[in-house]
Amino acid sequence: MSCGDPHETPCQDVLAEVWLFLDHECDQGRRELLRHHLEECNPCLAAYGIEEKLKELLARKCGGEQAPNGLRDRLRDQIRTAVLEQAEVTVEHGPCGATSIEVRRTRIERRG
Repeated sequence: MSCGDPHETPCQDVLAEVWLFLDHECDQGRRELLRHHLEECNPCLAAYGIEEKLKELLARKCGGEQAPNGLRDRLRDQIRTAVLEQAEVTVEHGPCGATSIEVRRTRIERRG
């Protein structure tokens, strides 16, 4: 998805990382870039709003009973991995807490 406007951070990168942003799992510099993009891009902000509402709904509906910590952590990791794989994003954690994010872009041309 792209709104067609030029941004410092491309729309597809922002949408691929929206869960990392919501979970506060990206470094402060990356978080600021994503926040800035969301403030200026209405289509991405709308998609972010949907993701945020989904996360709130899941927390509200599934928050009554607590799953064991191990199960909850495994589920969170599996969901995050599935979302990142679908978006073709690679996240690597290095020494001293440094995080590296790679987004592979595939260009699809449609002829019609």
